[in-house]
Amino acid sequence: MNPENKIILLVEDNPNDEVLTLRALKKNQISNPVVVAHDGLEAVDFLFATGPSAGPLPQLVLLDLKLPKLDGLEVLRRIRSDPRTRLLPVVILTTSTEQRDVIAGYQLGVNSYVAKPVDFTQFHEAVRQLGSYWLVLNVAPERSER
Repeated sequence: MNPENKIILLVEDNPNDEVLTLRALKKNQISNPVVVAHDGLEAVDFLFATGPSAGPLPQLVLLDLKLPKLDGLEVLRRIRSDPRTRLLPVVILTTSTEQRDVIAGYQLGVNSYVAKPVDFTQFHEAVRQLGSYWLVLNVAPERSER
């Protein structure tokens, strides 16, 4: 699959962080389609085709932890418990550096845990590296669409 055709699901409730992430993706010439879910329930609806925002499965999920309706760890738990999404690459992208959050994320099967840098230049570089690794270098298992 062409890297530019790989959908990214950004699960982010903070409008400023959403804009910052989308801007960093664009500035890093990551032109993949991005679907934004503003809470955990919207993300689950999209992933499991249960709501109006359903679409093809993404190739990468960028998941915040502190979300309304359903927190990020519960979203991750549901992703890992369903055979359709069990192998889906999930990166926690959050402001939390608390060890209990890091440990909980890895215990639930997150692929990577990235603390959002406060500085835009550092954030820009973190997003560039995430995009390069997960959308270009990483070889994900083939899966059938829903």
